[in-house]
Amino acid sequence: MLLPSFARLLAAAGLLLSAVPDTLAQTAASPNRFVTDSLDSYIRRGMQRWQVPGLAIVVVKDGKVVVQKGYGVREVGKPAPVDANTLFMIASNTKLFTGTALAKLDGEKKINLDEKVTKYLPDYRLYDSLASQLVTVRDLMSHHFGFKTFQGDFTFFKSNLERKEIVRRMRLMKPGGQFRRDYGYSNSGFVAAGEVIPAATGGTTWETYVQQNLLQPLGMSSTFVSSAGFAQRPNNAHAYSNTFGPLAEVPFDNWDNMAPAASMVSNVTDLAKWLQFQLDSGRYQGSQVVPWTALRKTRDANTVITSRKSPVFPTHFITYGLGLEAADYNGKQVFWHTGGASGQVSNVCFVPEAGLGIAVLTNNDNQSFFELLRYQLLDSYLGVPYVDRSAQGLQRRQQAEATATDPTKELAARVSKKNKLPLPLKAYVGEYENPLFGRISISQKGKQLLITIPNHPGLTATLDYMDGQEFRATYSDLVFGVMPARFVVDGTSVKTVELRVNDYVEYDSYVFNKL
Repeated sequence: MLLPSFARLLAAAGLLLSAVPDTLAQTAASPNRFVTDSLDSYIRRGMQRWQVPGLAIVVVKDGKVVVQKGYGVREVGKPAPVDANTLFMIASNTKLFTGTALAKLDGEKKINLDEKVTKYLPDYRLYDSLASQLVTVRDLMSHHFGFKTFQGDFTFFKSNLERKEIVRRMRLMKPGGQFRRDYGYSNSGFVAAGEVIPAATGGTTWETYVQQNLLQPLGMSSTFVSSAGFAQRPNNAHAYSNTFGPLAEVPFDNWDNMAPAASMVSNVTDLAKWLQFQLDSGRYQGSQVVPWTALRKTRDANTVITSRKSPVFPTHFITYGLGLEAADYNGKQVFWHTGGASGQVSNVCFVPEAGLGIAVLTNNDNQSFFELLRYQLLDSYLGVPYVDRSAQGLQRRQQAEATATDPTKELAARVSKKNKLPLPLKAYVGEYENPLFGRISISQKGKQLLITIPNHPGLTATLDYMDGQEFRATYSDLVFGVMPARFVVDGTSVKTVELRVNDYVEYDSYVFNKL
């Protein structure tokens, strides 16, 4: 695409600026009045309004930590406070660690980000044969597949499928869009990217590589590459959600089978070091941990998410690099990523031109305060006139809720009518299969049906009849939601069942054929 001459000059200037190490753009630190005078009250007020039990925050400015503390409690109903060492799941903020690891390998000539994936994973395939031939390591981390956002995650999330099997099943995922044209956020792509590391290093796992090449050199001793055992770690934040009713504790996720996409656990004390490393062009305490030429590749724009002006924020574009989003913000280039685990959401953000880094960790997954707090801090440091971002966001949410219906209550109302089943329950009993997901079993349990899911140990769903051929599916893990399940029947013969889960897991439904 040809650019007008002025835009081409601006683009060229941007390229020249990006070649300069970040430290050259930093300025002397000066007190920030919002941080010194208002931050504590702003956070406490926002947590109360958004029902956030606990929050931890770090702000780095010009190489120095200016805020590093916790607010609220780790567990509702207990006094133990969140502090700077409280552990949270950082979920998709793991992706930048994966992108940085692969950029480092690229800089060392052990891989080539623009080499075809099949050089490293010879059996790798996608649904489309042409995409299979063209897909590169860079594509794996740039959401280039044409998938819908979160496509495949119901199959993979909290499952017992190993990484190699997740990568193999990507060939069964039919994209709704076009390869390298239509953006759709893909966790499975990062799983495949993580598998490139052992292939290129002679067997070093993703976990070992990240630990040895990033966490150890940065002194991030309280950061863990595995989410397994999180519940047993001391000083951890419990997980909460009010998506399907009052605020309730939800089980911790185990992302380890998708580790390169989302498994890491950290705290703001360690994330301060990660931010200092990012803001000092890959250096930490005087040592070059990752060469600047390699680190810079994580920030290069591989995907345009939007090029339209935001109606709310001083932003005109958003791009995606290697596990990292980028945007303009009141004239400065901002890099960030969010992370969402069940009951916990986070944001890690840095602005090299301003020498500014921010990380916010929270333990309620149904709120926007973790993002609005970041925007409030960006406003305060980047010269944006004050607007209460939390109040503004809460007003938008309340307006949306005022006109929305509660689907859970609607499903309950349909169940309460106690309509007569068109077929006996035993007609629905049996084995069902979806090519991507695999098998599920439906059995009769009293006046209900029960779904068991072999690939998701411990996950079940009860089916309560509503009307027509629709049942209410209530999953045993609250994160998967309360959703309609629709059967297709030919006469007295049940042919298929269509299942949905909470959008947090995956937007699309799955059709299972009765065997």
